[in-house]
Amino acid sequence: MTEATGDILIYTHPDCAFSAAAKADYRRSKVPYTEIDLAKQPEQIPELVKLTDGERITPVIVENGAVTIGYKGGY
Repeated sequence: MTEATGDILIYTHPDCAFSAAAKADYRRSKVPYTEIDLAKQPEQIPELVKLTDGERITPVIVENGAVTIGYKGGY
């Protein structure tokens, strides 16, 4: 898990190419974020499901309270 260094929270899964793309873009842009890897932190899945109205998809990005499901059109 990335250290809590920013106001951006990303729920990810290691098999999700869009999760990887989101993290790479944030790193490239030097935008700090906190990652919740659902494979390593399955106890966070109920929170993900709340944010997505019942969907188990990644990435889910929470930035200053705004929730975005997917990244650049994909999930």
